Amino acid sequence: MPHPLTVDVVDITDPGDPRVDDFRDLNSVDRRPDLPALPGGRKGKGLVIAEGVTVAQRMIASRFAPHAFLGVDKRLGELAAAGSVTPGADGVPFYRAAADVMAAIVGFHLNRGVLGAARRPEPLSIPEVIAGARTVAVLEGVNDHENIGSIFRNAAGLGVDAVIFGAGCADPLYRRSIRVSMGHVLLVPFATYDGRWPDQLGLLSGAGFTLVALTPGEGSVPLAEAVTGDKVAFLVGAEGPGLVEHTMRQCDVRARIPMSRGTDSLNVATAAAVAFYERAR
Repeated sequence: MPHPLTVDVVDITDPGDPRVDDFRDLNSVDRRPDLPALPGGRKGKGLVIAEGVTVAQRMIASRFAPHAFLGVDKRLGELAAAGSVTPGADGVPFYRAAADVMAAIVGFHLNRGVLGAARRPEPLSIPEVIAGARTVAVLEGVNDHENIGSIFRNAAGLGVDAVIFGAGCADPLYRRSIRVSMGHVLLVPFATYDGRWPDQLGLLSGAGFTLVALTPGEGSVPLAEAVTGDKVAFLVGAEGPGLVEHTMRQCDVRARIPMSRGTDSLNVATAAAVAFYERAR
C-alpha cells in the first residue's frame, strides 16, 4: 500500500475565495478547469479533475500527482480512514468546505463530496506504453467521453496493458471520462499517435503485435479465432460507422463477435469488453 499523502487542511467559507479557482465552474462550456489550452486560442488550464473518494485515491496512486483537493469534512475523513491521506503541515492543500459552499464553487451539488486537481504530466509515448505489454486497445474516432471512460474501466478489469489513441478521439482526461472510468484513466497507460493515421500502426506490428480489427463486416472471423497470438492489439472504431476501411487494411485479421436475434453490433465499449474478456479467457 502506498504511503498516505500529507494534506494541509484549509477551511473555505467564501465561495469566491481565489484559492479554489481550480475547482470553479466545472460545468462551464468554456471556463471549466479541465479544458486544455489551444495554441493561439482558448486559454484552458488543462487540469485533471478527480471526483469522489475512489477516484481521488486512484489519482493519489497514479502519475497524476494532485496539487489540491476540495471537499466536505466527511470525505476527508473517509480518505484518512482508508490510509490515502494524513493531515499535516506543509502538505497538499485540502480545502474543506460545507456542501453548500462547495456547490457554489463548482456550480452544482456534487454528491461525491470531494475533488482532486492535478496538472497534466508529459504524455507517454507509444514505445513507453507498449513496452512489456501483451494486450493493448487502439481507438479510432471514439469521440464520446463516456465510451472512453468505460473502455478504460473495462481495460483495467480485464487485463489490457495500455490504450492507444488514433485519429478523431475525444480527450481521455476530460472530467466525465475520468469519472466513468472510476479513475482508471489515471492508472492504465495511454498514448496518442502523433503522425499520419493509420500509417503508424506499423509501430505495433514491428513490436510483434497481431492487429485485430473488430468489425461485423464481410471477411471477419469469429473473435475466438483471432486472439491467440502472443501479443494482440484490438482496434475499435467510432460508434456507428466503426473502423474506416483504410485502417482495417493495415490489420492482420478482422474479427466479429457472434450475434443473435438480428443484432449486428454492440456499443463500442461493450464490444471492447467482450474482446478483452475473450483474450483474458
